[in-house]
Amino acid sequence: MAQRTGWTEQASSCRDASCPKGSSHIFKVVLLGSSSVGKTSLAYRYVKKDFQDSLPTVGCSFFNQCVTLDAATIKLEIWDTAGQEKYHSVCHLYYRGANAALLVYDITKKESLEKAKVWLSELEKEFLQDEIIIILVGNKLDLSEEREVTVQEAKEFAKTKCILHMETSAKSDVQVTELFMTLACELLKRKEEQLQATHWKKSRINLQETTSHRAKCCQI
Repeated sequence: MAQRTGWTEQASSCRDASCPKGSSHIFKVVLLGSSSVGKTSLAYRYVKKDFQDSLPTVGCSFFNQCVTLDAATIKLEIWDTAGQEKYHSVCHLYYRGANAALLVYDITKKESLEKAKVWLSELEKEFLQDEIIIILVGNKLDLSEEREVTVQEAKEFAKTKCILHMETSAKSDVQVTELFMTLACELLKRKEEQLQATHWKKSRINLQETTSHRAKCCQI
């Protein structure tokens, strides 16, 4: 579970508008998984702070949410993709350029975890491991008495793939905010690591150029 210290969520007005001035990063997040696992409900619960049963998503729906994490303001662009098989062939158009993916399955349906594994295979074809943050999400924790997928089974699979794993309930609002904040923390951490690596590479190049220039001067 993510620690709540150090982050706050922006007011609801940020959902349908750009983040406030001084925002640092924008990250694209895609929700993938079978139909009826609760992808839309998770996004709706997080952004709207409410729960509603919804019809299957057609194509893709879109949500925005801003959070403040330490000194950085982060805008999450959440793409909720359709889970029906007939949309599978075009979903790669929606997750192209994504920074993160939530692979959602229903803990009461074993086959939904197998479908999440298929989505992971698709992502592995499109992204290198250090290009995208992936979290395997077991939803419908409120129906734990009907569980078909054990926590241990999902965690072991996630461990073999070096991805994160969490369980949630969009209906009961269990760990939904923690899920997205864990994702925001991981995205910010990776972004900072990339910036540091770029800075180090530029510094090294500049140092090599300076050393080379001094060597030529000494040869005169």
